[in-house]
Amino acid sequence: MNTYMNRRNFLKSSLAAAAAISLPNIIPSSAFGANSKIAIGCIGLGRLSGVGSGGQGGRNMRSFLNLDDCRVVAVCDTYKSRREEGKKIVDDHYKDTGCAMHADFRDLLARKDIDAVMIATQDHWHALIATAAAAAGKDMYCEKPTAVSVEQSQKLLQAIRKHERVFQGGTQQRSSRNFRFACELARNGYVGKVHTVQVAAPGPDYQPKYNGPMDPQPVPEGFDWAMWRGPAPDKPYNPGRVAHPDWYLEWDYCAGFIVNWGVHHLDIAHWGCPALAQESCEIECKGVYRKKGFTDNIESWNATFTFPSGLKMIFTDTSKQKIGIRFIGDKGWVHVDRAGIWFEPESLMRLKLKDDDLHLQESKEHRADFLNSIRTRKDPVSNVHATHVASYLGLIAEIAARLETKLKWDPKKEQFIGNDEANQRLSRPMHNGWKL
Repeated sequence: MNTYMNRRNFLKSSLAAAAAISLPNIIPSSAFGANSKIAIGCIGLGRLSGVGSGGQGGRNMRSFLNLDDCRVVAVCDTYKSRREEGKKIVDDHYKDTGCAMHADFRDLLARKDIDAVMIATQDHWHALIATAAAAAGKDMYCEKPTAVSVEQSQKLLQAIRKHERVFQGGTQQRSSRNFRFACELARNGYVGKVHTVQVAAPGPDYQPKYNGPMDPQPVPEGFDWAMWRGPAPDKPYNPGRVAHPDWYLEWDYCAGFIVNWGVHHLDIAHWGCPALAQESCEIECKGVYRKKGFTDNIESWNATFTFPSGLKMIFTDTSKQKIGIRFIGDKGWVHVDRAGIWFEPESLMRLKLKDDDLHLQESKEHRADFLNSIRTRKDPVSNVHATHVASYLGLIAEIAARLETKLKWDPKKEQFIGNDEANQRLSRPMHNGWKL
């Protein structure tokens, strides 16, 4: 197949686009007038209807369709049927036939009439497509996590900053008042000095649904298995590799819900307690790995991050702690998840922040916040660094579980101290000729 490095002149055109980002016909903030619309291409749609529908890519696309500040102009997916259905949804919304279809994300990125992209592919694609988008001069709304390895995430962060792109991570809890308020209580000392952060995310709740034969199967017509697989190892097609939620449970395509789901609550933990990414720490994690069918990544976990200051973060799956994030201080606690917010003392429920308190960045709608940042050229609420940190916190816990040993982490160098084997696991190879 054609690969990222040898596709006809693609890299050359991407670099040219990146070099031209200051020109008005590309995408400086001055190019957007009060009545102009930001042109968006959607990469990765997921199932849009029928059994198993409701993928994040489709939800994001529909959300952008309902925002007046932008126009969806193109869709891209490895399934022909999803491209066609995505185009129909867009065209029906705008009452025209203007939405283009692309089977290859590189063709979409090469278009100079597209200002920004939404990326909602499988996790193993995130860093590669996002870095290519940055080089092509595109701003991006990218689903979490940033990558399936710390090194890939670091390269994504570097690319976004180098090319001065707007990056909004799909950690949409930052656009919820409850999550922001919990973090403001913790940051402003209303629960006292925070000494413990408890974080829990789903893990064992998700089990594979495919129970068919394990041998190679014919690739369905209209599906590009080679492109779906991309930088993952070259393995024969089987429905169990691409089923939902099965692919989330397979190491080739996802580091596990310790990262994919954990990133949401780890992000809020970091937002409310920045020391989690500022101080060195020791990490211990016990994990159980999946063995059903093709699934093989981490299923359940119990991690403890211990900091020299006395701060501790306990990060587990939801069989061991209540789902969500709890900031515990010497004067009380606050617990928040998508179902609500709880306080001790309960008087915190009625508290109003003072003018001189720290007020965190406010976003009322995650995708609208992204569009606003494209115009202002300021970081959105889920900026690339925050999403990078939330992603690597889960990744390094998984490494501790896999090696079954206590590890020491240096957040400034973003590497382990005194453990070469652990540092080797901060990266993972890309296959089939694909490179960042």
